Amino acid sequence: MNTRKLFLMLGITVTSVMMQAQTYQIPVLETDEPMQTGPFSPTWQSLRTYEVPEWFRDAKFGIWAHWGPQCVEGSGDWMARELYMEGSGKYNYHRDHYGHPSQFGFKDILPLFKAEHWTPEALVRFYKEEVGAQYFFALGNHHDNFDLWDSKYQEWNSMAIGPHRDILGEWSAAAKKAGLPFGISFHADHAWIWYEPSRRFDLRGPLRGVKYDGWLTKEDGYKLNADGSVKWWRGLDPQKLYAQDHDFSADTWNNRAVHNQWGWGNGANLPTQQYITNFYNRTLDAINRYNPDLLYFDVTILPFYPVSDAGMKITTHMYNHSAALHGGKNQAVVFGKILEEDQKDALVWDVERGAPNKIVERPWQCCNCLGDWHYNTSVYERNGYKSAATVAKLLVDIVSKNGNMLLSVPLRADGTPDEKELAILHEFGAWMKINKESIVKTRPWTIFGEGPIADSDIKINNQGFNDGQYTRAGSDEIRFTQTERYLYVSALAWPANHTISVRALAEGSKLFTGKIGKVELLGYGKVAFTRNTDALVVTLPEKPLNNIMPVLKIKK
Repeated sequence: MNTRKLFLMLGITVTSVMMQAQTYQIPVLETDEPMQTGPFSPTWQSLRTYEVPEWFRDAKFGIWAHWGPQCVEGSGDWMARELYMEGSGKYNYHRDHYGHPSQFGFKDILPLFKAEHWTPEALVRFYKEEVGAQYFFALGNHHDNFDLWDSKYQEWNSMAIGPHRDILGEWSAAAKKAGLPFGISFHADHAWIWYEPSRRFDLRGPLRGVKYDGWLTKEDGYKLNADGSVKWWRGLDPQKLYAQDHDFSADTWNNRAVHNQWGWGNGANLPTQQYITNFYNRTLDAINRYNPDLLYFDVTILPFYPVSDAGMKITTHMYNHSAALHGGKNQAVVFGKILEEDQKDALVWDVERGAPNKIVERPWQCCNCLGDWHYNTSVYERNGYKSAATVAKLLVDIVSKNGNMLLSVPLRADGTPDEKELAILHEFGAWMKINKESIVKTRPWTIFGEGPIADSDIKINNQGFNDGQYTRAGSDEIRFTQTERYLYVSALAWPANHTISVRALAEGSKLFTGKIGKVELLGYGKVAFTRNTDALVVTLPEKPLNNIMPVLKIKK
């Protein structure tokens, strides 16, 4: 054995040992919910043997019910945090309509979440049959720390408070009845730092210095109200909701600081082993009850990483649990954000409200929203929803780059979408029914597209947030997908001159060396074309088939 080979083998061995022996500052406890054993173990080396299941590669499009008690006020996402930020729009709205946060905090919103018109089976059936969804996601908990099922480890849950229904259980049953893979998103790991404003107080006004309700304890619940009545939350511990029985993080009065501390650095107060284990237990409880096919975490990499192994063990449990249910073959998907390249072998990369501007070798997902993440009345009033055309543009662009799109459709607190959302979904769904073959079960072509946006250097901002670069795409923006037999060519808008020019399909192009005998417009039929050394030029009918985009089909 020569010296170079010896050093190479030693290097591999040392790396392997380091990956196997990674230690964590706050290890999770498995006393109550043991991690399932199987082909995977909680190391990057083991998790990198993960293979993305074919069903997910084929699916391309899912719908997400990002829905819970933060929809009650209709003031949008993160309202359970921002209602404690004096002077913010959500603080003002909450104070004016519900009460001052020292007297009426987020805990008091929970009983108002009734879900009184929620029909999960009908909604999931609609998403599948009329909108074209191939998988369905539900919210398990948000940063507000309220579990939307009959939780064993969180007394603040939807069976005990509010709708008194097992939200996850009913969503899961509806998805399974519809034949859709079911996903759950968990966000409560960050309640520890996210809820810190609940321990603030007003700096001005008549209640200056009066502490908000994030200071309350279980003992406070046994004190009578001023009128002698019993508190509705008597016997419950507000700290199991707000999780604020700890020191403040650095710069806690800076409302933006939490974003820099999302990865548990930059002065974030680190959670206790008890808190981490509680989140771990809750997540495994839901996995074991509802057997989800997908898990989503709103975190950098995985929950509590790198200070704890909780996220690594949750992922390992999910993969082994799936393998046990599917004859030894893991069919599960776990998403992570802001991943290193080698971590993308272990997890499916999720990009929030954005996309890379290239084909990504391994399947990935963009999560996006029709409006705000939680229902926002102002988005409705100002007609701020994405149009059906915008949803389709984003989807086609993402699929051309080997991605899937998960679209959140905000529901009102009663469990219904509004009529504007329904109109958008119907329009998009009508387009999807005709053009689905260019989306579902396709793969990227040699190049993803051509046009001014395709040729641009578009960066991802942190976990995404560049979708505005793509929504402005016009008819000169072309995207490609393919199956074994066909190439699909989508112009991201209907051209005013009724022609599509495709440079990549020009006569003599190295990208497409075969002959083109026929070009079809999906939903219409055969269309005229010419092919020269500059481009394939296709003539479309004078009247557009829809208000979204044309899709061409060419036999390879």
